[in-house]
Formats: sequence, C-alpha cells, structure tokens
Amino acid sequence: MATVKDTSRAPRSRMRIALYAAALFLLILIALFAYNYNSIRGQLDVGTGYGARVACSCHFVGGRDIEDCGKDFEPGMEVISLSLDEERKRVTASALLMETATAEFREGWGCVMLTDEQVQAE
Repeated sequence: MATVKDTSRAPRSRMRIALYAAALFLLILIALFAYNYNSIRGQLDVGTGYGARVACSCHFVGGRDIEDCGKDFEPGMEVISLSLDEERKRVTASALLMETATAEFREGWGCVMLTDEQVQAE
C-alpha cells in the first residue's frame, strides 16, 4: 500500500526558520550598537567638531563655497552634513541626528568652536 507524503508543511517551516534567523540577526545588530554606543557617540562628536571647524575655515577664511569644503573631509566622514549661517558667520556640522557642533568666524581669531550654551544664547 502506498503512502502519501504531506509536503505542505515544509515551505511553512522554512519560512519560520528564515524569520527566526532574520530576527536573530537584527537582535545581534541591536546588541552590537548598544554595546558600542558610547564609542559611536564619541567618534561622531569628534567628527562633527572637526567638520564644523574645517568647513568654517574653508568658507570664511579660504573664501570657498561650502559644498566645495566637503572635499576637505577625511574618508569616513560622509555621514556629516553641513549648514551655513552667513549672517552670524557660523557653520554647523551634524551627524545622524545624534551630534552637532558649531564653529563661528571671528575677525582676528579665525574660526572658533562654540559651546551649546553659546549657540543657544544668540
């Protein structure tokens, strides 16, 4: 007597295994991000400060266009975006909605970094 094999459950179990594997992979990524969060924040803080200072000097001291100043960035700084305030002579660099830094051009001093309190005061 011949038996009929039910294979309708095989695709469903493969789908479940794939879903569990994807969930596990996502969980590992979240854990790695959480473990390295302070290091990531520190690197973004340094990168935004460097970006704001270099772009401010490039634009206000060197007289170059702000888009052209992005060429002066080191490799790996693609996540940093710049915004220009011509009226106040400031350049703000921000990265991934996590860190920002502002540099201001002052005659005779060049570009100086501003604290958060100085940025909020004006």
